[in-house]
Amino acid sequence: MVLSQFLLPIILLVFFYLVLIRPQQKRQKETVKMQSDLQKGDKVITIGGLHGTVDAVDADKVILKSPDGSRLTFEKRSVSQVVQKKESAVAADTATDK
Repeated sequence: MVLSQFLLPIILLVFFYLVLIRPQQKRQKETVKMQSDLQKGDKVITIGGLHGTVDAVDADKVILKSPDGSRLTFEKRSVSQVVQKKESAVAADTATDK
């Protein structure tokens, strides 16, 4: 009787951990790794929706070059995703040059 009273809350806690908490922690780790691996030449999108190319990287800031040529300074944590890494951008440019 007592075991059955504690079994349901324990099962619910395990379920919430597996379905909600664990995947969120995994996404957070991937985002932090992506932001720490930023390099000059990467094409990125910020959380505000700005598309740009990384021009310089500092400890906690990143300077993006927008398509119109202006340079804007952002916090690293404002970069939401990398669209194209530097190596693949160089490969794509040389493929189109041929």
